[in-house]
Amino acid sequence: MADMEAFRDAVIAWAADNGGGRSPGAVDSAGPAERARRLAELLPVRAAVLLEGPSDAAAVGALAAARGRDLAAEGVCVLPMGGAMSVGRFARALGPGGLDIRIAGLCDVNELPFYERALTTPAGDGTPRADIFVCAADLEDELVRALGVGRVREVVRAAGDLRSLQTFLSQPAQRDRQPEQRLRRFFGTKKGRKIRYGRLLVEALDVERVPAPLDALLTSL
Repeated sequence: MADMEAFRDAVIAWAADNGGGRSPGAVDSAGPAERARRLAELLPVRAAVLLEGPSDAAAVGALAAARGRDLAAEGVCVLPMGGAMSVGRFARALGPGGLDIRIAGLCDVNELPFYERALTTPAGDGTPRADIFVCAADLEDELVRALGVGRVREVVRAAGDLRSLQTFLSQPAQRDRQPEQRLRRFFGTKKGRKIRYGRLLVEALDVERVPAPLDALLTSL
């Protein structure tokens, strides 16, 4: 049976082909482009969300679950791209000339130019052909500010990482940073930690405290 994970994998492979210079419309009957086209019709897929990485995907998935939504069942594919510089390749696969489905994106403010260049009209008039939602610094920053330092520390304690956090905070390099900056840095110090806390921090949010970019993204889908 077709599933959204298989579609996502096919699109990721197709985007990699695009990076090698292949036309987005090029179809090989055994290739990822054709697999993605078939799966998009079977599922069917109505929209794709382009995210920089898996921690963003974990946060989007956690918020959808908290709101009783199953994005895959709704025909929405959540796509962590492995970095904002890949957005052009994914846009070519998913946009006009490719699958031509709706695209939405969530990105850090510093990565916005990559999204804007990839997700404007082919005519180049600057008109967006995708909804782009922008975090003030990054999504971890948005979540830490929404929860507050004290609540984030409670989440870290409940997850069994308080000793690791205390060790990290005792490092001389952290002394001149703001508390919010230290917490954001901590989440990136161990492989998989940002993904784990992408979910845990969203699950700890009160309904009225969801960061605006994340809330707007999910509401738009």
